[in-house]
Amino acid sequence: MAPEIRLQAPVVVCESYPAEALPETDTEDQRTHLVMGWLLESDSSLESLIEAHLLAAVLLDNSSSPLLDALETTTLGRAPSPLCGLDDDHKELIFCCGLEGCKADSAADIEDLILTTLNRVADAGLPFEQIEAVLHQLELQRREIGGDGYPYGLQLLLAAFPAIVHKGSVIDRLDIDPVLIKLREKIKDPAYLGKLIRRLLLDNRHRVRLAMVPDSELGPRREKALTARLQARLRALDEPQRQEIIARAATLSKRQQEQDDPEILPKVGLEDVPDKLPIPSAKAAALKLPLTYFPAGTNGLVYQQVIFDLPDLDDEALDILPDYSACLTELGCNGLDYRQTQAWQARVSGGIGAYYKVRGEIDDNSRVKGMFVLSGRALQRNHSALTELLRKTLETIRFDEVEHIREIMAQSLAHQEQQVTASGHLLAMRAAASGCGPVAALGHRVHGLEGLQKLKKLYLDLSQDEAALAAFSHRFELIHEQIITAPRQFLLVAEDEYSLKLSEELEQGWQGSLLSPDPKFRDFTLDSKNHLVRQAWTTDTTVNFCAKAYPTVTIAHPDAAPLAVLGGFLRNGYLHRAIREEGGAYGGGAGHDPGSAAFRFYSYRDPRFQGTLDDFDRSLDWLQENKHEARQVEEAILGVVSQIDKPGSPAGRAKQAFFDGLYGRDAEFLRTYRRQVLAVTLNDLQRVAVSYLNPVNANIAVLTDSVTAGREAADSGLEVVEL
Repeated sequence: MAPEIRLQAPVVVCESYPAEALPETDTEDQRTHLVMGWLLESDSSLESLIEAHLLAAVLLDNSSSPLLDALETTTLGRAPSPLCGLDDDHKELIFCCGLEGCKADSAADIEDLILTTLNRVADAGLPFEQIEAVLHQLELQRREIGGDGYPYGLQLLLAAFPAIVHKGSVIDRLDIDPVLIKLREKIKDPAYLGKLIRRLLLDNRHRVRLAMVPDSELGPRREKALTARLQARLRALDEPQRQEIIARAATLSKRQQEQDDPEILPKVGLEDVPDKLPIPSAKAAALKLPLTYFPAGTNGLVYQQVIFDLPDLDDEALDILPDYSACLTELGCNGLDYRQTQAWQARVSGGIGAYYKVRGEIDDNSRVKGMFVLSGRALQRNHSALTELLRKTLETIRFDEVEHIREIMAQSLAHQEQQVTASGHLLAMRAAASGCGPVAALGHRVHGLEGLQKLKKLYLDLSQDEAALAAFSHRFELIHEQIITAPRQFLLVAEDEYSLKLSEELEQGWQGSLLSPDPKFRDFTLDSKNHLVRQAWTTDTTVNFCAKAYPTVTIAHPDAAPLAVLGGFLRNGYLHRAIREEGGAYGGGAGHDPGSAAFRFYSYRDPRFQGTLDDFDRSLDWLQENKHEARQVEEAILGVVSQIDKPGSPAGRAKQAFFDGLYGRDAEFLRTYRRQVLAVTLNDLQRVAVSYLNPVNANIAVLTDSVTAGREAADSGLEVVEL
């Protein structure tokens, strides 16, 4: 493939995207997305690739990085663009940066901000320690064995894929250690970074500035133009052409109804499923601190977590618990500001994070247990430094950095709004399942459409009222005090031969730290009331995301296994054809979520509304009225077992086993559940469908646009809720 023809001067482009009109109360439209992109000059060598990654990380890795800091703190936009970073999937590399949530007339000012920042860094340089920390991150990423999202071997293949496509060396693409050694020498030259910025960016004329401006009339204009074009083509058809289209449609429908011959492909059957389910085991640690150590092949990395029992929080605290979790590791500590703390994190760790888990008991979804987790990973040589970082984060966190808290909230809002149409089916399922139990209701309340609705209002208050921002920060302090005085325990995952050394380092690092557990501590609880959900949520979208959910049982119930298999059976046998092939949606299916005790139907990027909701019901009629082959049940069982048995990273599997054990899902329980799945029959599927999937109990949620909601929701008996 020939290289791209180079631009001789930067190009400025302005395009529009469809958006709903703003309410009359909004006087300014700040929905423009501005991105600058460079096509980098590259000789396709591994060294050039790693240099480009080094540059992107130095500029954009965290809040201490100069370009990301400029984009986070400017008032020209709400948050850095999600496109910021290096795209190395092509033959030639692309570097992008920009802002979203801007005014349409701010493009030139944003470009000036970016170029001024790049010139300043090129002239003044950065401390050697900051550049060295980026190389440390590259080494850590090189060593880490992944595989929790998809198999590690596949990750390596995808990393090498550009080299395969563009006739490069696969081995060189994966073996970066010699390049890192060479770069460690290069960065000792104070002028190196400035030369790199000028060569790849400032002196590079192949640059594009793209502004995407909202246009409330663009969607209707496109729809009108498409309708006119189709009507013109229809009028131009003569009778033979019309009959040909009708005949081809009938042929397609017939083909979609045909059953493919499964015998032409290699077959995996239940007899091929191994009887054993390997689950990692912990190693006892003779320490004063409550520590669980999982030996695992981590290739020189150590994973450390401190786990607190989640306290009983009031409604106000529970609503902002995700925000507290997001801010905890992004603020300053130990007398440092947030920029200095981010640089500290980069020097000694692969990053730290905070999150919480809430699950119901395995036999009673109304009784819940919550955990709050602060976690980090590092090279083994940095384990003591990682322990100090985690400890100081908890002991000396600075909630007084209120302006940065506001910036974090802006970024969180921008990210969640971006995910609405990307993950609309998940949001619709959360909304529908919110009536099925407390765990599902919490998911919708803090991570679903209701949570996003609250976050929008919260950010509006924080951006306009300094007193509200100060009060918000104070609520973080109150939550933090409750968490760090809760009962806690520790988790370590690393190689077995280092267990004694690392355990002792952890005990020395944490001994005498934190406050004593509060003797009046109360465990986390949730309201267990169920209710019927019938809602249509509206947002900027040209497609629909439909969901239905039915209250069912927890994972310990004997019917949990048939319900798990039922999801795949309905998807494979009916829903895929009806919703995707015939209905035109990008995807659709069903599945049982024992964590929320709900069976959920969904469609993804769907042109239909009521028709899809009807297809969910028709799939249940199809289940009862048609004769089904044993092969179909077997395929659905194998689908569930493949999820249970899917490979993970050594560290990921150990952490999963640890938390499963905390929530009553120990190894023997999981093996019993797997055996129940393997024993499911067609009669079981038909029985549980009748028992639990009664249309009277159906919870419905659809994510759509306001016009479609106005046309469809009333007929479907749905309440319209504006996102």
